[in-house]
Amino acid sequence: MKCIQWMEQWIGGVTLRVGKTPENGLPELSSYVLNQGLATLAFFGVGVNLVLFLTRVLGQNNADAANTVSKWTGTVYIFSLVGAFLSDSYWGRYKTCAIFQIIFVVGLASLSLSSYLFLIKPKGCGDRITPCRRHSSMEIGLFYLSIYLVALGNGGYQPNIATFGADQFDAEHSREAHSKVAFFSYFYLALNLGSLFSNTILGYFEDDGMWALGFWVSAGSAFAALVLFLIGTPSYRHFKPTGNPFSRFCQVIVAAMRKWKVQAEEQELYEVEAKECTINRGRKILHTEGFKFLDRAAYVSSGDFHNQDLGLYNPWRLSPISQVEEVKCILRLLPIWMCTIIYSVVFTQMASLFVEQGAVMKTTISNFRIPPASMSSFDILSVAAFIFIYRRVLDPIVSRMKKTDTRGLTELQRMGVGLIIAVMAMVSAGIVECYRLKYAPRNCPRCRASSPSSLSIFWQIPQYVLIGASEVFMYVGQLEFFNAQAPDGLKSFGSALCMTSISLGNYVSSLLVSIVMKISTEDHMPGWIPGNLNKGHLDRFFFLLAALTTIDFVVYIGCAKWYKCIKLEGQSEEDDNTPECNV
Repeated sequence: MKCIQWMEQWIGGVTLRVGKTPENGLPELSSYVLNQGLATLAFFGVGVNLVLFLTRVLGQNNADAANTVSKWTGTVYIFSLVGAFLSDSYWGRYKTCAIFQIIFVVGLASLSLSSYLFLIKPKGCGDRITPCRRHSSMEIGLFYLSIYLVALGNGGYQPNIATFGADQFDAEHSREAHSKVAFFSYFYLALNLGSLFSNTILGYFEDDGMWALGFWVSAGSAFAALVLFLIGTPSYRHFKPTGNPFSRFCQVIVAAMRKWKVQAEEQELYEVEAKECTINRGRKILHTEGFKFLDRAAYVSSGDFHNQDLGLYNPWRLSPISQVEEVKCILRLLPIWMCTIIYSVVFTQMASLFVEQGAVMKTTISNFRIPPASMSSFDILSVAAFIFIYRRVLDPIVSRMKKTDTRGLTELQRMGVGLIIAVMAMVSAGIVECYRLKYAPRNCPRCRASSPSSLSIFWQIPQYVLIGASEVFMYVGQLEFFNAQAPDGLKSFGSALCMTSISLGNYVSSLLVSIVMKISTEDHMPGWIPGNLNKGHLDRFFFLLAALTTIDFVVYIGCAKWYKCIKLEGQSEEDDNTPECNV
C-alpha cells in the first residue's frame, strides 16, 4: 500500500478509489494495479522476443519474422473490438475481463507446453549458436494456435480493463472526477513497469535459449493476475451492459436514409424522456449542428409510432436525437483515429526492426551479452520519466501560460506532440543505422547474417527514449481522449479504438515491409531489409517512416482543428469538468 501511495504522489496527486462509494478508500487498489503489471509481464514475456523465436527456432528470415510479429500484434488489438463489443453489449466489463483472462492463461500454457515438447528440439537450441530441427506442420500449427489464443485473450481483456478502471471513479464526486483525468497516466505507467521484468531478466533467459522457461513464467504471471483480479471482486464498481451499439448505429443510418427527402425546417427533433433514454444511466448528449443529414432520423413522420400515446415507436423509422448524437460522436472520432495509425507503425518497430537492428550491433560488455530486446527497457524508463515530467513540470507551466485553472495541453495537442517526437525517433534510428553500416562487415564472404557491427548497441538508446516520450503524449492522450469523447454506452469501444489503431499500425507496417522489399529487391540488390542486414539499407526504411509520419502530422492538424468536443446535458462552458479537447 505504501508503494501505491508513493506512486500517487510521484505521478502528481492521483487519488484512486475502488468500491461502491467514495468513502471506501483504497481497499483493493494494490491488487488491481498488480494485476495490470502481472498481465503485462505475461504478454510481453512472449511478444518482446517473438521475432527472435521465429528466426532462431522456426527458421524464418528477418523480413518474414517482422511481418509475422506485425500481423500477430495487429491481431491482438483487432480482438480488442471483440472484447469491447461483448462488454458494452452483453457481458459487462467485469465478466468480459474475467473470461478473456482465462483464455489468455490457456493460450500461454499451450504455448509453454508446445515449445517444451515439440519446438525446442534438440534441447538447448534457439540460442545464438545451436539451430533447431525442422518442424512438422502439426507442430507449427499448434504454435500458431497458441499464440493466437494469447492474442485473443489479451486483446479482449485490455480495452475493458482500462475502462473498468475508469469506472471506479464517480464522475459526480468532485475529487474523483479530478483524479480520473490522471488515472490513464497511472494506468499506462503500471503497464510499462509490468513489462520491465519481461524486457530485462525474462528477455535475457529467452535470448540465451531458455524459451520454455520464459513462456512458463509468463503463464504463471497471467494466472496470478487472474487470481488477483477475482479476489478484488467485492470491492469493484460494476455496471450493466447497455445493449448492442451496432444495432443502434444501424437504426440511425436506416431511419435517416428513409427520410432523405425531409426538409429540416419543417420538423421537430424527437427525444425520449431521460428515464427512457436508450443508454442505460447514460448522460444525454446535446444536439449539435454537424452531420445534419443524420438529424432526419429524429424527424417525426406518419407511421413512425406503433402507439404515440405510450411512446412506442419503430426504431428503424425513428431515432431519438440522443441516439443520433451517438452516431455523430463516433463519426467525429474516426478521422482522429485514422491519423493515429501511422504513429502505431512507428511504435511497432520496437518489437521487430529495432530488435533485429540491435542483434547485429555490438551487444557485449566484457563477457556479458545484452539481449537486443532488453533495450526496450529504455523505452519503459522513458515512459516513467516523461509521465513525471509532464504531470509535474510541463502541465503546470502550460497552465500558467494559459492563465487558466484548467489543465495544460489538451488531449489533441498532446497527441500532436507525440507525432512530432515519433518523427525524431525514426530519424534517430535511421542515423544510427547509417553509422552501424559504416562499421559493419559488409564485404565478408565467410561472415554470417548475424555478424555484428562494431558499433555498440547503446547507440539505440536515443530512439528508444524518444519512442517512450512519444507514447506518453500519444497513447496516454489517446486513452483519455477516446474515453472522454465516447458516449456513455460505448466507453469500452472508445478504449478499443486506441488499441485498434495499434492493430492497424502493425498491419500497415507489415504491408510497408512487403512493398519495400518487393520494390527494392533486384537481381544484384538484396533489398532494404534482407536476411543479412549488413547488406541492406534499413536506414532508408526508417527515414521513409519519418517522412510518412510528417505527412500524417500535417493531416492530423487539419482533423484536430475540425473536431468538436462532445457536449453533455448539464455541462456548460464554465464547467470545470467539461472536457477540453480542441486544438
